[in-house]
Amino acid sequence: MLSRFRWFSLVLVGVLGVVGAIVFTACSTTKLTSPGTTLVLTVLADPKTFNYVLNTSAPDPTSYVLEGLITENGETGEIEPALAESWDVSPNSQRIVFTLREGLKWSDGEPLTVDDVVFTYNDLYFNEAIPTSIRDVLRIGENEALPTVRKLNDRQVEFISPEPFAPLLRNTGLAILPAHILRESVETSDEQGNPLFLTKWGTDTDPTQIIGNSAYTIASYDTSQRIVYERNPNYWRKGSQGEPQPYIERIVLEILESTDAALIQFRSGGVDAIGVTPDYFSLMKREEQRGGFTIYNGGTAPGTTFISFNLNQGKRNGVPLIDPVKSRWFNTIEFRQAIAYGIDRQRMLNNTFQGLGELQNSPISIQSPYYLSPKEGLPVYEYDPEQAKALLQSVGFQYNTIGQLFDSDDNRVRFTLITNAGNKIREAMASQIKQDLSQIGIQVDLFPLTFNTLINKLNVSLDWECYLLGFTGGVEPNSGSNVWKTEGRSHRFNQAAQPGDTPIEGRIVSDWEKEIERLYIQGAQTLDEVQRKAIYAESQRLTQAYLPFIYLVNPFTLSAVRDTIEPIKFSALSGALWNIYELQIKDEGWGSRVFFYLLSTCKFSVDRWRLGQSWRDRPGLEGRLLIDGGWGNPYVVALD
Repeated sequence: MLSRFRWFSLVLVGVLGVVGAIVFTACSTTKLTSPGTTLVLTVLADPKTFNYVLNTSAPDPTSYVLEGLITENGETGEIEPALAESWDVSPNSQRIVFTLREGLKWSDGEPLTVDDVVFTYNDLYFNEAIPTSIRDVLRIGENEALPTVRKLNDRQVEFISPEPFAPLLRNTGLAILPAHILRESVETSDEQGNPLFLTKWGTDTDPTQIIGNSAYTIASYDTSQRIVYERNPNYWRKGSQGEPQPYIERIVLEILESTDAALIQFRSGGVDAIGVTPDYFSLMKREEQRGGFTIYNGGTAPGTTFISFNLNQGKRNGVPLIDPVKSRWFNTIEFRQAIAYGIDRQRMLNNTFQGLGELQNSPISIQSPYYLSPKEGLPVYEYDPEQAKALLQSVGFQYNTIGQLFDSDDNRVRFTLITNAGNKIREAMASQIKQDLSQIGIQVDLFPLTFNTLINKLNVSLDWECYLLGFTGGVEPNSGSNVWKTEGRSHRFNQAAQPGDTPIEGRIVSDWEKEIERLYIQGAQTLDEVQRKAIYAESQRLTQAYLPFIYLVNPFTLSAVRDTIEPIKFSALSGALWNIYELQIKDEGWGSRVFFYLLSTCKFSVDRWRLGQSWRDRPGLEGRLLIDGGWGNPYVVALD
């Protein structure tokens, strides 16, 4: 598979006769059955759930397992058929009739029918007893009505919107789930009256029981180690000659603790594709040809990176979610504007991102036709610490003789900034923010957390002060409406209590929050594209005026992919692997791919020695395997 390891095939042939029995008895995961059919990728955290409806974090572990009626072309963003082979939209865009493909099956061989579509929408997405952020993007108008979904016949399903709703068609890309597997869990409740579905398909579920309709199924999941996906034999897509897709038999998703670990794995040949962070770009670019990979640059990434303050003024069980002193700071507009002026984003772009990106000012992706640029009137906050200080002093903050900032009650201005541990870029961004804000007298305490712990704070306990993270993006603004709807599950800067959560008393929703919500509702109701652009332009102006999110840097979308994988149709919208169903791995040798599959699934002890020492001269090497540990750095590996 990997050209720089082609020589290893010869070594492996001689060694396998000695250690073959040990190899295949030492491994507890799926055996490799044929050469060139395993794609190895990485992720920085364990999944929180395999339940698509309840998932709130990216990447979604079921993205290879489930798909919807339609999909988006990863290069153009255009809508294309998926489970539905065609659709008919009424002249007023309020009625869509989908026709499903013939012979669709679930991964367990059961028929996939219109009943599954109706069940997914009516019993899952529209079910108020199920707390899902998906429902937020389907709500229509000020009354937050939901579409009606009903079966017309065995192959046709009808969606009707009670009023014009521009994103209706694009929203039907939401995953369809199996009624024959999940219906009972929806209709049965636990002792507290909650549907058993809320605990369905958690990470403790036998992965083979998770039934899907897309290119792959989940074969196994080992906590903090890996998720293994295997080709779905019942997938509907066929190649140009009628052959079943996908072509790649298996995907191994290695769960690593940091981007550093991912880079080491990639350089050693054990991983086939990784996102390239700016701090690694120069190193990897030098090794691109010799390493047998290509770095793809899709330009500025869709989505956002930001810091956000907790503006929730409510209480739980009589206890404020946020220290009232700090809450007063955070809810002062001038305070947030001062923070924006106090962060040197250009230095962040130059240093942390090595110039590989652009300054970010909008919640709407640059690729969207609704994006408003600074040249078109979008407010921006250029680095200006003196302006930051003046704003703070204008609302009662004051400095002592050594430049420390205090509020009018002599409270030292200090807050905690959390981000996800293991992401070096975000940790570097947080470190610079700490430095920059110290120049305007504010003390920032950094507190990196594991990703799942971070998400739990943001979504459940709500006991956070400021966080650094990002949202994914796309071409349709309404896909992010759950961020801007005041009751939306992703309205994290002033989160409402969700079903089943401890109630929040005294939560206050500001007028500007309500106005942004109104604009998003109006934008979704409007079919005229010129008017839609004007509506979303005003929403972007408001977000920059009131700064619920302080946007930072929009990096370039960079990925390194082995040259053995093709055809790559890279784009910023969807990355390198959006067309996973048609990707193939060119066979460059059986030995290296077998070895690296074993390396990723077995336990090894590793002994590194002096560069250039011959493996034949290494005492006690019998029964061991030699690999290249990264473009000329040799390792001896012995199976435990």
